[in-house]
Amino acid sequence: MPFNLLQAETNNALNYFPIVIQIIFAIGLVFTIIWGSNLLGPKRKTSDKLQNFESGIEIKGNARQPMAIKYFLVAILFVLFDVEVIFFYPYAVNFRELGWHGFVAVVFFVASFLAGFIYIFKKGAMKWED
Repeated sequence: MPFNLLQAETNNALNYFPIVIQIIFAIGLVFTIIWGSNLLGPKRKTSDKLQNFESGIEIKGNARQPMAIKYFLVAILFVLFDVEVIFFYPYAVNFRELGWHGFVAVVFFVASFLAGFIYIFKKGAMKWED
């Protein structure tokens, strides 16, 4: 049997039917659970139940106070440099097959992130003093 004919037999739309059924079942289950909890759940709304819950701590002040941008900057920088580590995994798994070409690509990748780190360090993004 030729390879193309074998591939045509195994790769058709009917093979995806169980996945479509599973997706339909999952969506139906989600809607059933939401509808059931709305139907069976309690409906007494009092002022105590409608108040925001802050882990048992009394609410003080306004939640809309301005916050220092340093927190957001550090969070964004953490995500940026954390994602870099994710890209090292495929290289570590396949480093022998990639050879010197892969090594040069990883060195360029690390150098670009190191240049970005030096840039943000020189701009003062890591200084906490105001």
